[in-house]
Amino acid sequence: MKIGFDAKRAFLNTSGLGNYSRNALNALGRYYADNEYFLFSPEVKVAMLENQDDFKIVAPPKSDSKLKKSYWRSFQLSGELKKAELDVFHGLSNELPKGIHKTNVPSVVTIHDLIFIRYPQFYKPFDRTIYFNKVKYACSAATTILAISQQTKQDIIDFIGAEPEKIEVIHQAISPLFFKQADTKRAKEKYNLPDEFILSVGTIEERKNQLSIIKAVLAQDLKTPIVFVGNPTSYCNDIHKYIAEKDIKEQVIFLKNIPEKDLAAIYQLASLSIYISVFEGFGLPVIESMACACPVITSNVSCLPETAGDAAVLCSPENVEELGTYVQKILTDTDFRDELIQKGKARANEFHPEKYVKKLISLYTEISR
Repeated sequence: MKIGFDAKRAFLNTSGLGNYSRNALNALGRYYADNEYFLFSPEVKVAMLENQDDFKIVAPPKSDSKLKKSYWRSFQLSGELKKAELDVFHGLSNELPKGIHKTNVPSVVTIHDLIFIRYPQFYKPFDRTIYFNKVKYACSAATTILAISQQTKQDIIDFIGAEPEKIEVIHQAISPLFFKQADTKRAKEKYNLPDEFILSVGTIEERKNQLSIIKAVLAQDLKTPIVFVGNPTSYCNDIHKYIAEKDIKEQVIFLKNIPEKDLAAIYQLASLSIYISVFEGFGLPVIESMACACPVITSNVSCLPETAGDAAVLCSPENVEELGTYVQKILTDTDFRDELIQKGKARANEFHPEKYVKKLISLYTEISR
């Protein structure tokens, strides 16, 4: 098959949607190398993908302005798809190029979440309008909508009005790096990590509720350090203010821009991982933790029970006392901790890249007939 992708995020985003795109493309190239893969992107960076030269990359001239490149991606890309005579095109990050519905190229769009609709207060009005229009068009034009969770599927139905039978749910994969033993000694020294610590991975923002982790640890009078890995937002001001009030600056560590190989090592070093978000489209750190043999506490709301299965402790994101109790139990009850680790490893195997792209190829084959 000749399969095309909107690869902007794969080349230009170092986390989030970029990781999703790279994981999918790398796995397709690794396990289904007989297909031809066309990557369409307004800009291209070298060495972002494994065996990048094996992909056919289509991009506007490097000399073009950013405005021209943006116009190319939004309005001229459909013409490029026709020239390539693709069997299928996959928009990996919530959008499809304008006019694709006129090309007769079967298409898939991955919708990760509709948080901008559920929580509009976290987004600028102009951005919300742009996001909504892109998602609305993509869901209308796509042959198949790929939702990364049942939660996202339901949101697409409720907020966009898409027909349920048009939506396929395929849980996203995690990087194969998380299934391998990492260089933990090197990471411990590089980031000056303590012998025992509680880990929380994800952008530090109000929706992800990291302040509750600190409150829960203090509620149990625990002295265990907390390591937050994620890019900061204005929510950090609230966290730092609380830390100052409680005089626990030495107990809380902030890291950002961590490469995946180092992140895997940090997971493997951690005593437990907490992901207590109030809403997610999927919750990737939950599965990454499990693959790294790190026990997990996560929220009992949104898609997170779906993501975690029976392999994590679930608790209310608002219940600080409950969260603190579970933290203490994992830190002190070896049998309970070991049980979570074993269940987590089994659960993580369901999100291996090889299994994910097998489902993708099956979908591509079905819609390209």
